[in-house]
Amino acid sequence: MKLLLSLTFFLLLTSCVTTTRYDSRYLTTNNHDSRIQFVIVHYTSASLERSLQLLTHGEVSSHYLVGDSPATIYKLVDENDRAWHAGESEWEGRTWLNSSSIGIEIVNPGYTDSPTGRVWYPYNEDQVQALIVLLKDVIKRNHIDPRHVLGHSDIAPLRKLDPGPLFPWKRLAREGIGIWPDEALVARQQAMMIDEIPSPAWFQQQLARLGYATPQTGEWDVASHHVLAAFQMHYRPERFDGEPDVESAAILKVLNKSE
Repeated sequence: MKLLLSLTFFLLLTSCVTTTRYDSRYLTTNNHDSRIQFVIVHYTSASLERSLQLLTHGEVSSHYLVGDSPATIYKLVDENDRAWHAGESEWEGRTWLNSSSIGIEIVNPGYTDSPTGRVWYPYNEDQVQALIVLLKDVIKRNHIDPRHVLGHSDIAPLRKLDPGPLFPWKRLAREGIGIWPDEALVARQQAMMIDEIPSPAWFQQQLARLGYATPQTGEWDVASHHVLAAFQMHYRPERFDGEPDVESAAILKVLNKSE
């Protein structure tokens, strides 16, 4: 009797078991895009040795590091993995860009404060050439919109200043990396505006349209000044005081192709 009951119980159990079959054929779909949407450029504020130490044993990391002398490119994190370089960040409404970006650190001291003011350090020619080659390769392989090559200060204007006002954005744009306003169009727009500085709300809307995370308060609050300063440092590095002016408005109009 016990044997009969055990056999009956076993048969009941096996009758409830279903077998899942997986089709191993590889199919494709057009309904996808790359995880990587942005490239974020930084300076390290440290020497090469210290930069390597921080990026390989510290709390931050990046996919690439561009040395200074010589301008060696170090690959530190696989592009398929997430590096910790952007932190709290936002562009075009997308937040926490570590998950959707490639980070490139460049060995550069950044700046020092002196009795006569802040002194920024330039990038050497070998670094710039190596960076251009690297960026072109990264953009092409990952199908990244050149507009989405940004500075850390663009995506985190309340916290960061890198890659600083001496970073060669204009030169990169000539190489098809990033964007730069047509200077003749800027001059024309500026002449048309005379000295009529647009309202805070207009600047906030235009900065947000370009991609910056900008408060829409209609007032010149502290955050809006920081965002405008980041924009100026990128597109008008000769003066980035965060104060609204006609030239900044003209650059915004040209970049956004707005009336």
